Amino acid sequence: MPQQPGGPRRQAQQARERAAFAPPPPDAAVFVISVAAELTGLHPQTLRTYERLGLITPGRTVGGGRRYSYRDIERLREISELTAAGIGIEGVRRILELENQVTALQARTEELLAELDATRDALRQALAGRGPDTRRLGPNKLPVLARQEPGQAIVVWRRGH
Repeated sequence: MPQQPGGPRRQAQQARERAAFAPPPPDAAVFVISVAAELTGLHPQTLRTYERLGLITPGRTVGGGRRYSYRDIERLREISELTAAGIGIEGVRRILELENQVTALQARTEELLAELDATRDALRQALAGRGPDTRRLGPNKLPVLARQEPGQAIVVWRRGH
């Protein structure tokens, strides 16, 4: 196989140089308040107010200066759009909280679906006699795989509780 010009040391140096100029990750706090204000179209005092109200939490330098991440900039833009649409600060706060809850619930749903798929696969393998734990289980100890049809759910309802 032909070697790249410059050899392995040159390749390693080029990789370091590329990494040095790579964009920062979305959570890296790199923008000072004046740049964040310019990127969002907001006044720096507005950014300080949003921080005081708890709508945004920028990173801090050792000296106490604010540093905003790309994710902070996106959140500030969203706050700006919502307030421009006539939504008050408490409404904005509630919308952001609900969006965070939805994102967390979507992630949890994906985790649970992946876990469910893995469990179903393991049960199918066990039922087919291919599973590693088949030796320990008797024939009547394997659960039955049945997909639940809509309308077959049982709801326990207690009056007066």
